[in-house]
Amino acid sequence: MKKFIYKNNNFLFVSLLCFLSLSFNFYYGYKGILPIDSFLTFDSGYNVLNGSYPFKDYWTITGPLLDYFQAFFFLIFGVNWFSYVLHASTINLILAVFSYFIFIRLELNKIYSFIYSASISLLAYPNIGTPFIDHHSTIFSIFAIYCFILTIKKDNSYFWFSIPLLLGCSFLSKQIPAAYIIIFIFITFLFYFFYYFNKNAIFFIIYGFLFALTLFLFIMLVNQIPFSNFTIQYILYPASIGFNRFENLNFSLKEFILQFKYIYICLLPLLLVFFKIIFKNKKFQNKKKDFVIILLIIGMTLIFIYTQLITRNQILIFFLIPIITAFSHIYFINYFKKNFFIYLIIFICFFAVAKYHFRYNEHKKFMDLANVDLNLAVDAGSIHKMFNGLKWITPHYSENPEKEVKNLIEIKKYLRDDQKNKIVISDYQFFAAISNFKFSSPNKWYDDMSVPSNKNKYFSNYKIFFIKKLKKNKVEKIYIIDKNKSLYIENFIDNKSCINSQNINEMLLVYDITNCNL
Repeated sequence: MKKFIYKNNNFLFVSLLCFLSLSFNFYYGYKGILPIDSFLTFDSGYNVLNGSYPFKDYWTITGPLLDYFQAFFFLIFGVNWFSYVLHASTINLILAVFSYFIFIRLELNKIYSFIYSASISLLAYPNIGTPFIDHHSTIFSIFAIYCFILTIKKDNSYFWFSIPLLLGCSFLSKQIPAAYIIIFIFITFLFYFFYYFNKNAIFFIIYGFLFALTLFLFIMLVNQIPFSNFTIQYILYPASIGFNRFENLNFSLKEFILQFKYIYICLLPLLLVFFKIIFKNKKFQNKKKDFVIILLIIGMTLIFIYTQLITRNQILIFFLIPIITAFSHIYFINYFKKNFFIYLIIFICFFAVAKYHFRYNEHKKFMDLANVDLNLAVDAGSIHKMFNGLKWITPHYSENPEKEVKNLIEIKKYLRDDQKNKIVISDYQFFAAISNFKFSSPNKWYDDMSVPSNKNKYFSNYKIFFIKKLKKNKVEKIYIIDKNKSLYIENFIDNKSCINSQNINEMLLVYDITNCNL
């Protein structure tokens, strides 16, 4: 029996990792809601499933790949919260299992490999639990780095081929950090090929790039998505926002150092190995592959920290701590005889994993629920059966989630009874799915960045897109769920006198634009 377990412990560890990574994400994916983030891909996945596509039918500046992925999960598992959380859980599972095989491929003990991988799955996706653009982009970038490492350890053409495809997936999830990772990997390629030139590897990288590009263009052509729409919405307008953020970037000690202190601490052993390889010039020729792998991990980490700072979102990269510690563990024990230091780092790693688990998973800080009593949550199944089991509580009605649910049920009924053509502008991006018909909403989501301000040079492009959408779908009413979003309408309809407004409840404002000559 012991011999059987010894021979098959990979199977046992991977099976347990699959169970844990799915369980972690499902448990926390059903606990709490931040509407603007939690429903980011829900209606858009439903709309793609029903023939409404990004860039063409709705304006989006981030993550079209997630919409197609979610449409696939809805197609296979039904339009419900289970298949929505399953999407994120699947990515979480792949990350955990891929990490495990990377670690054992680098000759780390299987038990340590399992513990590090389980820790990664605990911190990676469970802090939000549902598909999110930043998580997808970061994780696909890590997959590309992992494949590069595998090609260094084992020159396999399939891994070279997969790198451009994974980087494409990262970029089509979110432009940042993908763009920086693409540049970094390209530079590292040049350095690696300078020492280990491989004609076949270059061919397979080119084949992978051409395959990814062909697949992208095929989807664009089949869905009849104008390339100009893609260019403006996904490249030019986001670049204009990013440039403004870069100009206003102001690093402080707290932002740049203190909030990422555990990442830096766990990176320290790897840095020591990195500099030892550099300064031991006589042995460098024999250590170039180790050097490149360590360079990849250090560069990746610094890029993720930098992009986390410039995007100014909630921090999601703490799952890097067990990844970095695993690589520090692997290389430190190979280059230094005194191992007590690495065991101290391992202890710090697991302390940090526990700390951020409680802060971001249990207390839901990522979803702005850190100071909320989660025991007040109510079953969202009363909104619609597709949300059965979801524990509903949001930052907006944190002390009275029942009132929020009651308002949403009233809004659902009002939408169902109103037969006029309409659009819905809201962070609660699920009304199209629960009403069994499409709303011609002009935007995937609504925040300060997704729609150009009237001072942005692409404001006129959005205004034309928005008005064209209203005309094409003969929209007569605009539902604003969150009255602060009325600005989106007031900026895009010139003649305000034609608009009749009506307050339905404290959450819903309805604009009747029947008399407007758009």
